[in-house]
Amino acid sequence: MITDSGVASTYVHEPKEVTAGPPLDLPSAKLKWYELHSPGRPVPAEIAALAHRPFVNGAVDVQGLGFVILHRCGESFYFLIANTWRNENELWETVWFKDGDAMPEFAEFPRHTAKLPTYCVWELAIVGSERQSWIQYLRSGRGDDAAGTWLRELHSGPV
Repeated sequence: MITDSGVASTYVHEPKEVTAGPPLDLPSAKLKWYELHSPGRPVPAEIAALAHRPFVNGAVDVQGLGFVILHRCGESFYFLIANTWRNENELWETVWFKDGDAMPEFAEFPRHTAKLPTYCVWELAIVGSERQSWIQYLRSGRGDDAAGTWLRELHSGPV
């Protein structure tokens, strides 16, 4: 018998929504933009603008094609997850966070242990959709038309 499922007895699983935004067009990368939030509680515009800053000023080092998930967790905690496709078929991840008003900017999330969290069930809906889109891109001629098709394939709605 399993004695620790990893789920607290008080946990109540709620739905979330994905909103796709305009892509980030950086000198070294093109990134789809997703905001993940509870229904009726979208990411505030000022937080989304703040989340764009590390990419625009080069603090988040990304190259190639990929996607960003700005995840509103609760009232004022946010994960900013940059995912880029590298080595043909690998998804590489960079994680930043903002914890309420105590943090005026997003900062790199400390991840220096052998066992690390990766994606939650809501984020995995976006990752799964992006996986399918990337496979289509890999099977294509991978020219500008294929990249444009990949960029237009977005996930949105309830998760």
